[in-house]
Amino acid sequence: MKYIIIAALVNICLADVLHTLSKYQTTTPLPKPYKFQYEAGRYPGHIDRVHQEVRNGDGIIHGIYSYVDPKYKVRTVEYKADENGFHPTLINFDDTFAQPADSEAVKLAKEKHMRLYQKIAEANAHNVSINLPRDSASVARAKDKHNELYHRIAEQHAAIAAQREIERLAYEATSVANDVDDHRTY
Repeated sequence: MKYIIIAALVNICLADVLHTLSKYQTTTPLPKPYKFQYEAGRYPGHIDRVHQEVRNGDGIIHGIYSYVDPKYKVRTVEYKADENGFHPTLINFDDTFAQPADSEAVKLAKEKHMRLYQKIAEANAHNVSINLPRDSASVARAKDKHNELYHRIAEQHAAIAAQREIERLAYEATSVANDVDDHRTY
């Protein structure tokens, strides 16, 4: 009898909580683990990209892929994908940010530029005018031609303005004013 009472109490307790378990049960299955790997190339016998990926039972994906960039360097990306997103890590990309080394000619030009810059900055700081570079012969000819054309056009504009003023004065002298206040009937 004692066992019957215990069994009845257990059944009552289980029955009491069974209805709450249904809302905690998931309808989507847990992700299935998988693993894949491949190598590929643009022509037979040549591999220029590889990819490996693994997903464990908790849904987190780990992978790595490599490819040959346009500069013919192998680039590698390791990644992790989880409930918070995709997290790549770039491997062997340090040289992509490196600046090219200056040639000797570029190095000398930069040094000359900096010397001239310092000279101009020093002169400006002390309000001293410095000799500006002189115009070459071709620049001087171009400036002279520009000034000549500018003055010729200015003279033509002044002549046109004077001619129009004469025409205006002649029109006013020979015109008869209209009397708009004249209300004659015909």
